[in-house]
Amino acid sequence: MSWEPVIGLEIHVQLKTRTKMFCRCAVGALDDPNTRTCPVCLAHPGALPVPNEQAVEWTIRLGLALGCEIAERAVFHRKHYFYPDNPKGYQISQYDEPLCINGRVRLPGAEGAEEIGITRAHLEEDAAKTLHVGGAEGRIHGATASLVDFNRGGTPLVEIVTEPDIRSAEQARRFLQLLRQTVVELGISDAEMEKGSLRFDVNVSVRPAGSDELRTRTELKNMNSFAFAARGIEREIERQIAIYESGGEIEQETLHFDPNREDAPPLRSKEEAEDYRYFPEPDLVPIEPLREWSLEELRAELPESPSARLERVLGTGLDLRDAEALSTEPARVTLFETIREAGVEARPAATFVLNEVTRHQVDPARIDGAELAKVLRERDQIPREALDAAVAASASEGFSAEAYLQERTVADASELDPVIDRVLSENEQQVEAYRGGKEGLLGFFVGQVMRETQGKANPKVVNERLREKLSAGVE
Repeated sequence: MSWEPVIGLEIHVQLKTRTKMFCRCAVGALDDPNTRTCPVCLAHPGALPVPNEQAVEWTIRLGLALGCEIAERAVFHRKHYFYPDNPKGYQISQYDEPLCINGRVRLPGAEGAEEIGITRAHLEEDAAKTLHVGGAEGRIHGATASLVDFNRGGTPLVEIVTEPDIRSAEQARRFLQLLRQTVVELGISDAEMEKGSLRFDVNVSVRPAGSDELRTRTELKNMNSFAFAARGIEREIERQIAIYESGGEIEQETLHFDPNREDAPPLRSKEEAEDYRYFPEPDLVPIEPLREWSLEELRAELPESPSARLERVLGTGLDLRDAEALSTEPARVTLFETIREAGVEARPAATFVLNEVTRHQVDPARIDGAELAKVLRERDQIPREALDAAVAASASEGFSAEAYLQERTVADASELDPVIDRVLSENEQQVEAYRGGKEGLLGFFVGQVMRETQGKANPKVVNERLREKLSAGVE
């Protein structure tokens, strides 16, 4: 039997507001432990929460970027559960009336774009951080003690929940990367996984290919690496298929994937909504986004989405790898498109931006692309040193291609032939080896000629003349 994975994601994004979600404590999860706290975020009796307006607005912006509907009325709820890092005994979150619902995100790929549904994006407060002592890499398994740092408790946190529309570990990885890029470019979060400001849980099930049923799922908890997430998903897919094919059944549970051991031991039984005993937060009034914000104005302020940018770049004929590499930085795409508009084909333009511009550590946002394209179009007619110098100077004020275009290469065969003949006569052993079938030595001869001419010889003409002269001695 052929099996099909069914994957959904829950992504948690810490917002980089100045203060916490329901109090005026400065956000400082990485500051000295337990120095960013107050009676509100520590849940002292009588302390009352006050929502962070900036966090609400940023969540609305994110919802618009994800194609969501913005609710007329959003309500904060108490989500009850006990953990050592949850001082209230409940979390202020949103349940059946979240800020953002029913979104769609296009995920461009080599075979076209897939649409991933967004069930909801809701705003809540983050928990504190439990530090496990004595375990491997701070993980709970094998730890001998645990400490709690309450600095992170109360930090604004957006949870984005997808529909179960993802069908492979690779697709999940690419969607997570695209979502992170979206969040960063909106300017609402640094989304740094190593610092915990972006975390995600993965829900995985499998079903017979062609079926539309939703079978029992398991959850891989607190993933903080795209590569680890993909490996964890692949491992869980294999595990579930093996259980079904041996006649077993999947238990709904939360797993803790250990990337070092390629193992995912059970953490706890998977909770359902009723386990949390949600009820409206009595100390907070409902939010009415459509009355308090202009969605038209917020939508007009959104930058181009990474999804749309990637789809446009793929439309130029580039392969997915190069298109994704370009699209990770908007300025790269702008430079690439400027160079293309100046008459350079897509592939060499992309290679130039990704390799040459990056190698010279030049800021693509500051480059005069139209001027640099003039140099690039003539790269076969100017020395390599001139091209390198042009790239290095391309971000400087008043950059002009003219000075670099004047340094033409030597292309006249009457000037090159004596140099080529001398190189061949001085390397008779390599000449015989080439004529004996080692054609890779052509690069050696080209290099020798370029050295003799101090890089001023036209490489294309040198190649042609070398081939002619080397083949002349072969019967």
